[in-house]
Amino acid sequence: MKDNSSPKKIVLAYSGGLDTSVILAWLKDKYGCEVIAFCADVGQKEELNGLEEKGKKTGASKVYIEDLRLEFARDFIFPAIRGSAIYEMRYLLGTSLARPLIAKAMVEVARKEKADAFSHGATGKGNDQVRFELTFKALAPDLKIIAPWRLWEFGGRTDLIEYAKSKNIPVPVTVAKPYSMDRNLMHLSFEGGVLEDPYHEPKDDMFLLTVSPEKAPDKPTYLELDFEAGNCIAVDGKKMNPLEVMETLNELGGKNAIGRVDVVENRLVGIKSRGVYETPGGTILHLAHRDLESITLDRETQHKKDELSMDFARIIYNGQWYSNQMNALRTYIDFTQTVVTGTVRVKLYKGNCSVVGRKSSKSLYNPSLSTFEKEEMYNQKDAEGFINLFGLPMKEWARINKVG
Repeated sequence: MKDNSSPKKIVLAYSGGLDTSVILAWLKDKYGCEVIAFCADVGQKEELNGLEEKGKKTGASKVYIEDLRLEFARDFIFPAIRGSAIYEMRYLLGTSLARPLIAKAMVEVARKEKADAFSHGATGKGNDQVRFELTFKALAPDLKIIAPWRLWEFGGRTDLIEYAKSKNIPVPVTVAKPYSMDRNLMHLSFEGGVLEDPYHEPKDDMFLLTVSPEKAPDKPTYLELDFEAGNCIAVDGKKMNPLEVMETLNELGGKNAIGRVDVVENRLVGIKSRGVYETPGGTILHLAHRDLESITLDRETQHKKDELSMDFARIIYNGQWYSNQMNALRTYIDFTQTVVTGTVRVKLYKGNCSVVGRKSSKSLYNPSLSTFEKEEMYNQKDAEGFINLFGLPMKEWARINKVG
């Protein structure tokens, strides 16, 4: 007799890769229920080819493929840029940003299809299980969550490959090259396989979005990025929406070897993990945006925002996009961005992205104050009284403790 607590209809986060292909077949075997495969188009490009047919052949009753690229760029990537969100000072959060959007769209499908459960392909050792499930809990707390990696008998991806073969499921992974890859508008990530040795240098043929610095053009590429309220609105004078900005900068950055990073990061679950990332467009945007802030934000606002940016990045990394603390932080960040308007000129050359110019109608940079030449607005003699007052606590401590 069928267990009444078993799910009747599951919405699965489906990519067509090894893990989710196996999960689709496994869910049907274990629960004998309807499985709806959901795939969000967040910039995977050719990875989506034939996905609907593959999903149905693997056992899905329906396959949803929704184009969320503009929403991803506008509502997730651009807020991360405005907030200078970089986890542990290196990771630009491509996967972390996509998961709450995908999970939100899955909730919408679940409500439409009257499903009673969600499933995903995140492992029990990773961060994505948290990102998916916190979103489900925030937006659909009444529905079940099934995490196969925490339930099934398979020990690793080698077992999954064998299971896939037994079910005649084609997968783009082999035992010889078992990379786990995640691609979207923001980045392409690589984990697993030989990369689990942090001393092993990635081979150049692994990379898909960027050429190596050795193969990049010998002539630099210059770009002008126009920003309005912290958002890039034009490249080289051409107005663009957020999706067009990301696609343009990804292409130009990729050609110039911009955005490769090799990181050992601290996962939320307490494990150190090695990831290799390609983030061409995101790297350009982060550097240009932060530089524009340097002339448009006052010192104290900039310093406080820099402090909060670390919290912002951690909250994104930890999957808390729909939390109260996220709402509070974004309110502060968005207020700071009202003046971050202007133009930044960048130079792309053999893996390096350098800011070579910046200007803004909101600029606080005043040449008459910063000049080394004679000027009228700043009396250098005033600095003596300032230093005396600023240094008074240090002087008193030294006097009492008989220093010197």
